[in-house]
Amino acid sequence: MIPIDLTGKVAIVTGGIQGLGKATSQMLIQAGAKVAVNYLDDAEGVSRERAAECVAEWGEDGFAMAANVCSRQEISTFFDAVKSKFGGIDFLVNNAAVLRDRSFKKMSDAEWDAVIETNLSSVFRVSQTALPFLRDGGRIVNMASISGVMGFYGQVNYASAKAGVITLTKVLSRELAARQITVNAVAPGVVLTEMGESIPEAARQQMLSQIPLQRFGEPEEIASVILYLCSNLSTYVTGQTLHVNGGWWA
Repeated sequence: MIPIDLTGKVAIVTGGIQGLGKATSQMLIQAGAKVAVNYLDDAEGVSRERAAECVAEWGEDGFAMAANVCSRQEISTFFDAVKSKFGGIDFLVNNAAVLRDRSFKKMSDAEWDAVIETNLSSVFRVSQTALPFLRDGGRIVNMASISGVMGFYGQVNYASAKAGVITLTKVLSRELAARQITVNAVAPGVVLTEMGESIPEAARQQMLSQIPLQRFGEPEEIASVILYLCSNLSTYVTGQTLHVNGGWWA
């Protein structure tokens, strides 16, 4: 038996109160890590309620705070708070993302900018802010997507952002190698989260027909790959994109 024991480690998972982020946070906590998550506050208070539920479930091993990944000041304040509560940081999982799907012809500047800013620019911004807090030998895991490789119809903004994440990962792995910090990306296929379930049924069925395993992924199946990348089993893996998609390729 080869256990994964992250006792004494600290992780930050952006957008970690729902979907893949929540599944990842839970798995890291189960492995012994302490986990801090940020969330984007909303007028209805839904995100605050979800964050409170997560922290209640995670207990002293969890911490949640409102912070917009598109604001360097808010992210900096968040990192300061995490350091104050847990100390230094060992793992950064850049998970926060949004969808604004529309055909290229009809896509607005606002829809393009929102996705590029949240899904790509924030990975640069959060990772750069993290550097003084991230311990040598730490890990950065960036969430990419099969869309960034295949380029789905109606996702010129999302696909472009995720393709950028893959390339950013390669460059950052080279620049942080001197500190023995590994940087990798995980590119899921369609996963049954709120985001995945927002895809129209007809489109989902068409996608399903192209997956050799004949099913969509579960959040825990993606989280387990992130857990691997944070563990001592992956110390010589860096600059890579791990495709977790049931064998789905064009």
